[in-house]
Amino acid sequence: MPIRPIKQCCIVWLILACAGCATTPIPFLREPIATLKSWTKSQSERTLDNGIKSYEEGDYKTAAKQLQTSLDLGLTSEQDQSDAHKYLAFIYCTSSRKNLCRGEFRKAFDSNPEFDLKPTEAGHPMWGPVFRSVKAEMTKQAKRRT
Repeated sequence: MPIRPIKQCCIVWLILACAGCATTPIPFLREPIATLKSWTKSQSERTLDNGIKSYEEGDYKTAAKQLQTSLDLGLTSEQDQSDAHKYLAFIYCTSSRKNLCRGEFRKAFDSNPEFDLKPTEAGHPMWGPVFRSVKAEMTKQAKRRT
């Protein structure tokens, strides 16, 4: 029998209340709390998560579609936008589409001025040089504006 909305609210309140009473997560509440977190995500955020998962699983064609869809759906967070562009850049660089890769890195910087790669990502032989080139270009442009 499906749970009615009022009961859902009560269950959510109870889970949150119980979770707030513990200093460490209560084991039987871990799954409901994870479910609650997924309920609060927008469609664009869930699509981004799916795109990153597809990328990590090596399904780059699906990942590219999901990442672009997440952007089209209107990701609101600068971090989420730059992450979507970053993974698209990775996909384009590894498939020898350097101009598209460069464009995605530019979009990542445009959406999030604090954008950067982790040291392990920045050292990648395929996209590392493209990233460093775009970063230098964007830094130079930013200095001209000030």
